[in-house]
Amino acid sequence: DPGADASLCGMAATGASGTNAVRYGTMRPNVLNLRVVLPDGRLLHTAGPGRQPRKRAAGYDLTSLFVGSEGTLGFLTQATLRLHPLPEATAVTVTSFPSVGAAVACTVQVLQAAVPVARIGECLWPEVGLGVQVAVVELNTASSHPEFLDEVMADACSRFSGMGLPAAATLLLELHGSRHSLAEQQQQTEEIVRQNGGSSLAWAEGLEEREQLWSMRHNAWYAALALRPGCQVRHKDGHDGGSAHGALSATALPSLAQGYSTDICVPISRLPDVVVETKQDLQASGLTGPMVGHVGDGNFHCILIFNSQDPEEAQRVHTFTQRLGRWGQDALGAAAGWTDIPIPCPSLSHRRALAAGGTCTGEHGVGLGKRALLQEELGQEGLDTLRSIKAALDPHNLMNPGKVL
Repeated sequence: DPGADASLCGMAATGASGTNAVRYGTMRPNVLNLRVVLPDGRLLHTAGPGRQPRKRAAGYDLTSLFVGSEGTLGFLTQATLRLHPLPEATAVTVTSFPSVGAAVACTVQVLQAAVPVARIGECLWPEVGLGVQVAVVELNTASSHPEFLDEVMADACSRFSGMGLPAAATLLLELHGSRHSLAEQQQQTEEIVRQNGGSSLAWAEGLEEREQLWSMRHNAWYAALALRPGCQVRHKDGHDGGSAHGALSATALPSLAQGYSTDICVPISRLPDVVVETKQDLQASGLTGPMVGHVGDGNFHCILIFNSQDPEEAQRVHTFTQRLGRWGQDALGAAAGWTDIPIPCPSLSHRRALAAGGTCTGEHGVGLGKRALLQEELGQEGLDTLRSIKAALDPHNLMNPGKVL
């Protein structure tokens, strides 16, 4: 389920994923072969020229090496991808919950009950990466998944798209299967939703209704920008962001207010605690940061909208993202004022991302901003191994110098 301006090789280069990852996987398991132009000009087929086996045990996995390499090892110019069949039947629903914790707990229980959910998450904006789009085969975007919006994001998306949703923690769920199995999945999902205090479900099975719901979610980035006065959002037809008309062509204009997205992924068992603490941290920090995510695989984002010309607010954004990526903050640190020093907290509810056994980036990549976090995540031996691979393939540091490492 790529963003509007994504390319296949760009998504492979960034190791991207989206709302369909819960059922169909991220880009990594869906890439069978890549054609790569190496830094010295040689042409590499990572699985061999013209080969596309469903599995292989021949030598090192060069395909996985280049997926997520963020353009630091070579140009990706062609991708061979897996195909997935379209489901016989699809149903989408939206349900609201009394709290963020209840919504995330419902997601965890749906997954634990082995309901074959396809969608519970998706990307915030078009994924961009190094690589030319050359579609060898088309990747089917059908799926079943739960997508999470906190009450701030749900209200923003509702007003931006004109959907009329309540300002409450919200899940979008999509189920796939045969018509017979779909009815069973719906019944099971409804029971779990009720147990967690969710609203009654109305299932949309028609294509137009389903696309309308997911269109609202796909415009979450622009809806979030519209929350902050001075952060202008304009449509090609001239309407502002308060109307659903023209929403698909929304583009943000330059202004003092900017959007910055976080991207962490934690084990599902830790997700409820991490999301609740992050919500509390946002409120205590006084930041505008609606939360959204593909919580079915433990991945969520805070879209931080802030004044780029206000050093104090920019610093609060920075220290918040450090806490989110690293260790959280204990009660003493909260009383004394926010700090940029990682604080190992004894309570599970005060641990996030790396401390919770997760990763500093689930789908957006390391780039420049998360290089320090990458070292903490992999350790010195892991980072040295990455540098050895980089030096072997790109000894003159020509490819995206400074990125990742």
